[in-house]
Amino acid sequence: MVITPDGEKVCLVLHAKLKRWLQPGGHADAIDAGSMEATALREAREETGCDVTLHPTAPRPLDVDVHVIPARKSDPEHRHLDVRYLVIATNPDALAHDPNESHGAQWLSWKDAIARADEAPLRRMLEKARAHR
Repeated sequence: MVITPDGEKVCLVLHAKLKRWLQPGGHADAIDAGSMEATALREAREETGCDVTLHPTAPRPLDVDVHVIPARKSDPEHRHLDVRYLVIATNPDALAHDPNESHGAQWLSWKDAIARADEAPLRRMLEKARAHR
């Protein structure tokens, strides 16, 4: 979950494959050397174009979620583990989405982000992040 330095705005991205507004994120890569925090920071940078840093007082991780990913093409249905961190964009004006990953990225008020969240786990994470902004 990426927020502005003043904690007043949160970033959601329109996921290209799922066509849903979600938090920036992705998968661990070898370059992360097994560090979930490194993965969170790298993915937040890639998906927002912003420089990011871990929130200094939020729990690490902020939230953990397990959910089902539906079968698609040659991939069978499977469970997906999200390990979620709260990060601060140090240069929020640099916000730009990666067109290979999403159809857009927006800074939203907490109220608007929660209204846009279409599932309980995302709303739960947004509420946790808002409490630690």
